[in-house]
Amino acid sequence: MTAVAGARRPADRGHGAWFLVLPALIPVLLLSVGPLLYGIVLAFTDAQSGRTTATAWIGALNFRDLLHDTLFWESFRIGLVWAAGVTVPQFLLALGLALLLDQELRLRRFARALAIVPWAMPEVVVGIMWRLVYSPDAGILNETLRDLGLGGGRDWLSGLATALPAVIVVGVWAGLPQTTVALLAGLQNTPRELREAAEVDGAGAWRRFRAVTWPALRPVALAITALNLIWNVNSFALVYVLTSGGPGGKTRLPMLFAYEEAFRYGQFGYAAAMGCVLVAVVSVLLAVFLVGRLRGGEDA
Repeated sequence: MTAVAGARRPADRGHGAWFLVLPALIPVLLLSVGPLLYGIVLAFTDAQSGRTTATAWIGALNFRDLLHDTLFWESFRIGLVWAAGVTVPQFLLALGLALLLDQELRLRRFARALAIVPWAMPEVVVGIMWRLVYSPDAGILNETLRDLGLGGGRDWLSGLATALPAVIVVGVWAGLPQTTVALLAGLQNTPRELREAAEVDGAGAWRRFRAVTWPALRPVALAITALNLIWNVNSFALVYVLTSGGPGGKTRLPMLFAYEEAFRYGQFGYAAAMGCVLVAVVSVLLAVFLVGRLRGGEDA
């Protein structure tokens, strides 16, 4: 009996572990997995708002129509430009700022606290604030340009050539703090003894960064870049407040396009199909990115 009871103990521990994880797992299933599965099912129907007839199963018809929807694919192209245009400068600026804040500087703690202020601001507030900055009449940007004799009065968010770059600048500014904090945390975990030893050996700043700092920082950089890529591809609130997708669709990201199809035109099934395509493409891009970076890390 003792042997049998002992043999059951690992299984009992496994059940106990699942019991402890269950409270955290249930909200994930209800709030993430459940809506995702419902959205996938909805993509294969002709669900619309205000219909008096029952929703019908139409198979892959929504996806077939989506393949020929040039407006959606144009929004997808804009979304990729937005994601790359925000993620890359955001990482480079955050890396430089994290390296600076990691130094033994005066008022370093105050500077660290100041650097995370944009992170505490809701995206809607950030969007409203930057609309004021870009205002063609009394915006601080145009006022500064006038004072410098460089013109002014340009409506940055309504110009076909300037709207997307202007929105990208806001995206970089808004997402800079969390990237900086993540990289700074990675730098704090880098053994200072290794840096000091490299400095004693005569290694310059670039060589110390490449041989000591970057290898220790690579896992954090990989994780935060992947998360930023997902967040930026799925951006909605910031761009919606700034431009609502205009002018002429120049800042209409895929999530904005899907939102309009669902809640402005009532095409829930078609919008769900867009969401499924976005999830699939983002998953593929993320997998390629992660595999490439991991292989690069192994080769290094």
